[in-house]
Amino acid sequence: MKVPEISIIVVSYNTQEMTLACIASVYEQTREAEFELIVYDNDSKDGSAESIKEQFPGVKLIAAKDNIGFAMGNNEAIKQASGDYILLLNPDTVVLDAAIDQLLGFAKAHDSAEIWGGRTLFGDKTLNVNSCFRKMSVWNQFCRASGLAAIFRGSGFFNSEEYGGWKRDTIRQVDIVCGCFFLIKRNMWNTLQGFDKRFFMYAEEADLCLRAHKLGAKPMITPNATIIHYGGGSEKIRSDKMVRLLSAKSELLSIHWPNWKIPFGKIMLKSWVGARVVALAILSIFSPEKYQANLQNWKDIWARSDEWINGYTGRKAK
Repeated sequence: MKVPEISIIVVSYNTQEMTLACIASVYEQTREAEFELIVYDNDSKDGSAESIKEQFPGVKLIAAKDNIGFAMGNNEAIKQASGDYILLLNPDTVVLDAAIDQLLGFAKAHDSAEIWGGRTLFGDKTLNVNSCFRKMSVWNQFCRASGLAAIFRGSGFFNSEEYGGWKRDTIRQVDIVCGCFFLIKRNMWNTLQGFDKRFFMYAEEADLCLRAHKLGAKPMITPNATIIHYGGGSEKIRSDKMVRLLSAKSELLSIHWPNWKIPFGKIMLKSWVGARVVALAILSIFSPEKYQANLQNWKDIWARSDEWINGYTGRKAK
């Protein structure tokens, strides 16, 4: 058996059908690269591990006895990897048009980038812009909290965090590549010592990219490597998902922003949630059947602000 050039890592949690579809697409669409596929299952209760073992015996399956989260799951799985390249692939993705082969070829042609990503689509094949982001700044967080980013979503000036107006149809250097389809050289991963264990889920790739940038990495996106990313496959309750996401963003601020900026960043996070509550409350007056459920979710997120405003570290310190 040849030594794999690329190790593909999938961390799953209660996403049985999606995970099986993801694995099948990897085998169907990856024809050139020598690869190994490692699945780290975070103690799923839906039969994921058993189904993977039965349907894909060639997969290196790690069936954990506890849910240690996305970041640490990847860290543990990569300890078993042997490829020179590491590809992180979400279980709620489907590989299209030889995307992994395309991404690996792109990486070899742009070796100095150190981190690479592709283009993501929703299930209906419309563009999912969440393949990459610009790092958080005072300006883009103000635009987000004030609603300017939402009002002018197609503007690269007002919606700079999402690279507004860019259809992900050109090669471009970016700040952050999304962890759903994230290629990195093994030696860079080892130098960075993987994901920071402070992150349970969300923003771990942002932290890693920002640390890599300090070492000279210049992450890049190519439109020629395209996957479907459904998003949110392992978290069904929106308020729980947003609490995790806001905790992660707050943690990221605390690590990467200078101390004098951090209070402003946290005010902007809370203002963004508050603005959503107010906007949905107004819309619910005119169309309660359409907006009431979403309003209740955001009220719950606001009420739980003590859980997320100080990040993961703050929550654990209580």
